[in-house]
Amino acid sequence: MTGYGQALLFDNSVWARLLDGRLAGSSRERFEAALAAGELWTCPQTLLEMRYSARDSKGFALTAKRLDALPHAPLSAESAATAITAQAELAATAGVSHRVKPVDLLIASIAATRDLGVLHYDHDYDTIAQHTSLSFDSIWAAPRGSIA
Repeated sequence: MTGYGQALLFDNSVWARLLDGRLAGSSRERFEAALAAGELWTCPQTLLEMRYSARDSKGFALTAKRLDALPHAPLSAESAATAITAQAELAATAGVSHRVKPVDLLIASIAATRDLGVLHYDHDYDTIAQHTSLSFDSIWAAPRGSIA
């Protein structure tokens, strides 16, 4: 099994499903192959969300150690500005809600400004990719609707 063939920021929607076993079978194998290949990246927003899931200080330290070993894309002023622009683009598009999670807009903008894709299990990334000027690959960790 190979990974995704590209560098990807991975979203907490994947992390949560990985931790509780919902990301399973070939989807989990592909994730693990991507991890081994160095394809998976973090950013400040994903680190904050993923570390938040730790239940105690020992779990936090272990989670932080694992995640800190991955490549990291920083939040730049440019990324923050493009996230704000993308939210305005969504609001200006008839029939599309601007009400995607702000953290998802920031993650997508980091991906777009750093030439990364986003690995997720969250339809907000498809909305952002399809209806804003942010250019990034929106990659589902498992087929949409296949896991809760």
